[in-house]
Amino acid sequence: GDPSLSGSWQEEASKSGAIINLAGASIFSRWNKTVKQKILESRVSITRNLVEAMAASRKRPQVLLNASAVGYYGFRGDEEIDETGSAGDDFLARVCQVWEAEALKARDAGARVALTRFGIVLNLALTRFGIVLNQRGGALKQMLPLFRAGLGGRLGKGNQWFSWIHLTDLVRAITFVLDRTEADGPINLTAPNPVTNAEMTRALSQTLHRPAILPVPGSQTLHRPAILPVPGFMMRLVLGEFGSVLLKGQRQTLGFNFQFPLIKQALADLLT
Repeated sequence: GDPSLSGSWQEEASKSGAIINLAGASIFSRWNKTVKQKILESRVSITRNLVEAMAASRKRPQVLLNASAVGYYGFRGDEEIDETGSAGDDFLARVCQVWEAEALKARDAGARVALTRFGIVLNLALTRFGIVLNQRGGALKQMLPLFRAGLGGRLGKGNQWFSWIHLTDLVRAITFVLDRTEADGPINLTAPNPVTNAEMTRALSQTLHRPAILPVPGSQTLHRPAILPVPGFMMRLVLGEFGSVLLKGQRQTLGFNFQFPLIKQALADLLT
């Protein structure tokens, strides 16, 4: 069924002891009033319908693991953020706040609610919604040809921070949260070593053994300037408000036994 609409699927969902909700319209387009409304309403309506299904369930206790995003915190520069961080006031931060508030209504039905703040699973999406690294399709598949040809580049100045997580660790973390009754409320699912966009560019280039414009550690010279930065004004011109999201970021920390705590480890596993 369509989870954004009420239907017989809710009866089936009510039979589940745990529900993992990752659904919502993609944020990857040029934003206008209609697109932004869809981004928000898709998340709210789907979550509301799931909570209604849980309220009608005879299974107790239940668990709702509801996706959210590190975008909840807004633009924070070099500040390190944990789950106690305050909410931001930009569009994506407001979406996360409304989305999480809807999910928390499942507590009225006696459910444990974990608000897992990571990102949209788009493989290598350079956004404040977090970077989930996966080798199949998505943004990574689109980026690899450019980087393999020596034509990739950082976004703007490249000093914006990005939280990321290997898909393997994300799945392990979700299982970890489901199995622990004390895991309740907001939980950041991001690797312990965030990187700047420039560091991400360097790591991807080195993993692929392609030249970069960035300095090589221990060397006084630069690679030939094959990887060119994408100017900030061009990002904003093409993508509008969403382009500004790509040019900013935050740092995240989370205590978890990660299999891939470093970006080079993650990329090596996925690409070599």
